[in-house]
Amino acid sequence: MLASRRILLIIGGGIAAFKTLDLIRRLRDRGASVTPVMTRAAEEFVTPLSVSALAGEKVYRALFDLTDEAEMGHIQLSRVADLIVVAPATADLMAKMAQGHADDLASTLLLATDTPVLLAPAMNVRMWAHPATRRNAARLRDDGLRLVGPDEGDMACGEYGPGRMAEPGDILAAIEAALGEGPLSGRRIVVTSGPTHEPIDPVRYIANRSSGAQGTALARALAALGAHVVFVTGPAAVPPPEGVEVVPVETAGEMAAAVEAALPADAAVCAAAVADWRVEGASAQKMKKTPGGETPRLAFTETPDILARLAGRETGRPPLVVGFAAETEDVVANATAKRARKGCDWIVANDVSPASGVMGGAENAVTLVTTEGAETWPRLPKAEVAERLAARIAEALT
Repeated sequence: MLASRRILLIIGGGIAAFKTLDLIRRLRDRGASVTPVMTRAAEEFVTPLSVSALAGEKVYRALFDLTDEAEMGHIQLSRVADLIVVAPATADLMAKMAQGHADDLASTLLLATDTPVLLAPAMNVRMWAHPATRRNAARLRDDGLRLVGPDEGDMACGEYGPGRMAEPGDILAAIEAALGEGPLSGRRIVVTSGPTHEPIDPVRYIANRSSGAQGTALARALAALGAHVVFVTGPAAVPPPEGVEVVPVETAGEMAAAVEAALPADAAVCAAAVADWRVEGASAQKMKKTPGGETPRLAFTETPDILARLAGRETGRPPLVVGFAAETEDVVANATAKRARKGCDWIVANDVSPASGVMGGAENAVTLVTTEGAETWPRLPKAEVAERLAARIAEALT
C-alpha cells in the first residue's frame, strides 16, 4: 500500500521511542522507505544501530555533520520525503515547532520543509494537559499539521491518563490516511456520539451516563483509515477527536437535524445514547419548589428515532447503517430484535448494567449483530473496539 513512499521519521526523546522500532518494521513491510532522524535525547531510549538496522538506512543525528551535509544537506533531506512523521513528538519538540525554533537537526528539518507533517505526541499526562502544551498543539493544528493520539492509559511514570503515544498500528493508519492511501479515503461517514440532554426547564434536564468515549474512539479510528468523518456529538465527557468535522448538539431533535444535514454519506454509525423521551412542554422558567406545594407532574413524548429514520430512508439511505444497543439484560436477544425492528444493517450490542463498568468506563465488551448472526468480541479498551469496528466498516465499503 505504501510502495515507493518516502517517510522521514523523526524520533524524539521519550520512553515511547521503543514503539518506533515496530513502526519502522511495519512501514518497511508495506514497501515504504524510511529515513530516520534522532534527537540526542532519543538516543537515551533506543540506539541508532537498532534504528538503522530496521530502517535499512543511515541515521541522521547532528546538524553540523560535514559528512552528512556533503551527502545530503539538511534542507534537501527535509524536502525529498512524501511525509514527515514525528514519533514520539515530545512536549519540547512540539514547543519548538510551534515557536519556530531551529536549534538542532530535527527542529531545523521541521522548519525548513513544506512537506506534510504528522505528529504522534507522547508525554506525561500533566505535560499534555498543561495550558502551554495545549496552546502549542492548537497552533500546530492551525498550521496544518496532523496529530494522531495521544491515547489514554497507564504511563511509565505510574500515572494514568492521556499522553501515551498512539500504537504503531494507529500511526500507520494515520500515515496511510495522510498520504491518501487509507482504505476509507474518499468515504464520508456520519458518527453520532455522547448523550443528549432533554430540558425540563432552563436549569434541569434528562440525561444518561454515556461519556461519549466509544463514539469518540470510533470517529478517530475511521478518520485514521482516511474517512471524512462528520462527528455529531451531544454533551460528552470526553473531547472530540482531532481531524474530524465536529457538529455539537444538545437534544435528540438537534441531533436528528444535524444527521439529516450531514447526508449523503457512505455509512452512518449511531453510537450516541439518545434519550428516548423528552418533556412535553418544557418550562420556560425554572420550576420552583414551594412549601406545601404539589410535586410537579411531567408529561413525556418520544424523541426522534434517528437510527430508524436513517435505515428506513427510501432515497439517500447510507449503504451501511450501524446502530448501538445498550442493554442491561438479554443483550444478544434484545439487540437482534432491535436490528430487525429498526431496519439497520448492524447492531453493536453491549451490557451497560452497573456491574459491567462499561458506561463511563475505559473498556467495552461488545457483540456485533449482523444478518449473518452474532459475533461476540472479547473485553477490550474502547480504542481497540473502535479499531476493530472501523476495520469491519472499511471491509464492508471496499
